[in-house]
Amino acid sequence: MSERTAEIARETKETRIRLRLALDGEGRAEVATGLGFLDHMLSALARHGRFDLELACEGDLHVDDHHTVEDCAIALGRALDRALRERRGIARFGAAYAPLDEALVRAVVDLSGRPFAHVELGFARERIGEVATENLTHFFASLATNARMALHLDLIRGANDHHRAEAAFKALALALREAVAPAGHGEIPSTKGSL
Repeated sequence: MSERTAEIARETKETRIRLRLALDGEGRAEVATGLGFLDHMLSALARHGRFDLELACEGDLHVDDHHTVEDCAIALGRALDRALRERRGIARFGAAYAPLDEALVRAVVDLSGRPFAHVELGFARERIGEVATENLTHFFASLATNARMALHLDLIRGANDHHRAEAAFKALALALREAVAPAGHGEIPSTKGSL
């Protein structure tokens, strides 16, 4: 398989993002979004997905966290889509469970080219650090849309919202690692012949 990397530059009136993604990496992350909790989650995604991720975002945090969280998801999703190219020779499907103490989350992905997200994480708190929990849910939906993947992310159990969120990012990382893995052939994994 050729090198699977992508670079994204996204500038709006609300954010300025520079992102580089390598799917066949070592799990290295250099993330600076201005939101400590989001940096922590994206670093966990890179580490457990074995992706190399460089992401720098300057956002309108004087307004709130929404645009930064959303635009980072958009940029990361687009990078994933570009790095996969025509998605030839990949496993396509991935599923994983990740626990964090009392929390357990299941992630199932299909790199089908058809975006869909079902996210049920049962957050109880309004915020984790500087990030609104509703924006974490929105992050996963925006990522799925821009990566052109179907994503099902479900809380099995858990009481601590930090644990729920971190288990979700780790489960997604593991499922993506499985889905982007080389399948041992050069075919497009679809009966349609394209994704």
